[in-house]
Amino acid sequence: MTKPLRKAVLPVAGLGTRFLPATKAMPKEMLPVVDKPLIQYAVDEARAAGIEEICLITGRGKDSLIDYFDVAFELEHTLRARNKVDALKALEPSSIEAGSLIAVRQQEPMGLGHAIWCARSFIGDDPFAILLPDDVVQSGVPCLKQLADAYYETGGSVVAVEEVPRERTNRYGILKPGKDDGKLVEITGLVEKPKPEDAPSNLSIIGRYILTPEIMPFLSLLEKGAGGEVQLTDAMAKTIGKTPFHGLRYEGERFDCGNKIGFLEAQIAFALERPDLADDVREFLKKYSGAAA
Repeated sequence: MTKPLRKAVLPVAGLGTRFLPATKAMPKEMLPVVDKPLIQYAVDEARAAGIEEICLITGRGKDSLIDYFDVAFELEHTLRARNKVDALKALEPSSIEAGSLIAVRQQEPMGLGHAIWCARSFIGDDPFAILLPDDVVQSGVPCLKQLADAYYETGGSVVAVEEVPRERTNRYGILKPGKDDGKLVEITGLVEKPKPEDAPSNLSIIGRYILTPEIMPFLSLLEKGAGGEVQLTDAMAKTIGKTPFHGLRYEGERFDCGNKIGFLEAQIAFALERPDLADDVREFLKKYSGAAA
């Protein structure tokens, strides 16, 4: 019987060096896309997939991520006193049920696999999701909900995948495909950041995963891979054959908000979704549409 998916791990210990100086005094996950921080998009997506418990893997200087989900008594009291109904409503998604959010410190930046291993007590013997807040996905059905549906269908690990230009395979975890129905593809192998000539395909993993607990013994070995870090991809590869493992070609548009261009594009895309902003955004874009490249 497939265990219900109720837990999610959000690795948020990164330094955000690509956004300095903005991230000198604030976590990159608090950078807003329009008026909502990246961390909120990830939590909203997790909730939509039925997630009830969330673990943040944090580092030094990241306490504001925890504070964000705390009660802001003075602010809320002031808004109520001034009858700021819309502002109070805007705060609602940042509230979280008591006891459903925990934080664990990753003392050293030793890779994504190490970050997930830090959550081992939280994960226990349960299936769990991983959401990288840098990846924001605009879609009708939330990306993790699509993965959760595939998890319940297959009973095993599922990762979100998309095609990338072959010359860029050295930037991603790349899968070796097996049976493929055009949407769900069996994973027979995984390689972290292969050279284009060595890549088994051009299907890359993005920052959405649902993994079974069979991965934890392999993560506990803390074996270093590409870049001298503990790679999640390497541990996932070792579970192939022990549990069903698939990649899902998700429906939606992914924005890599870990880099400036992806972050700026996300601002426009999400603003154009907003009835209160779309017309004004289209209007001001006309000023720049003829700008020289």
